[in-house]
Amino acid sequence: MHRFANPARFLKFARPATGWLLAIGLLLTAAGLIGGLTLTPPDYLQGETVRIMYVHVPAAWLGMAGWAGIAGASIAQLVWRHPLAAVGGRALAPAGATFAAICLLTGSIWGRPTWGTWWEWDGRLTSMLILFFLYLGYIALAGAERERGGEGRIAALFGLIGAINLPIIHYSVLWWRTLHQGQSIGVSGSSIDSSILWPLPLAALGFTCLFGAAVLMRMRAELAEAKVEARMRRAAAE
Repeated sequence: MHRFANPARFLKFARPATGWLLAIGLLLTAAGLIGGLTLTPPDYLQGETVRIMYVHVPAAWLGMAGWAGIAGASIAQLVWRHPLAAVGGRALAPAGATFAAICLLTGSIWGRPTWGTWWEWDGRLTSMLILFFLYLGYIALAGAERERGGEGRIAALFGLIGAINLPIIHYSVLWWRTLHQGQSIGVSGSSIDSSILWPLPLAALGFTCLFGAAVLMRMRAELAEAKVEARMRRAAAE
């Protein structure tokens, strides 16, 4: 991790990685969605609505993974004072918030024909909505702290505290009686039939690559902006 503490060294890795992640992500996402939307059979209970799974499940995973990344960046910021940790946290937040919003939107569309309602205040939906609001709070807090010239420590503390919500999201279907279905995919296997399941890993990996490309692009943009600002300050001082 400390190998990339130098921004120049990080950018040397990030520039080609961004392009590769974007290309691979587009190919895998297209393969997963085309397979899920056209090649798999409808579910025997949910019918065609089950196809929302190929967007909803990766979005839910990335919405949670984004905040896990923020928590990791927060630890690096507070413990090791990693110079790129705050940049990484600020880059992760918009991408994570976007996928959390997609998760909520697709979940509502999926829930309408399945549950008979667009929204239900059950444990999984409510905790995911809280995660989305946490993202908005983190984005606002990190942006304000950066404008004041802060190191990002307050935002890092917020990132760690917000991570408490992640196990709540994960175990909510076990802790409370809920409309949301239980865990379908686990270490021991999956309750989803293989004829429907196979495009999901492709879509999940594809969206993950796109997520990574978006984060790297935002980090590169912020580092470029900081470089321009430093040059302008030097020019003004001369």
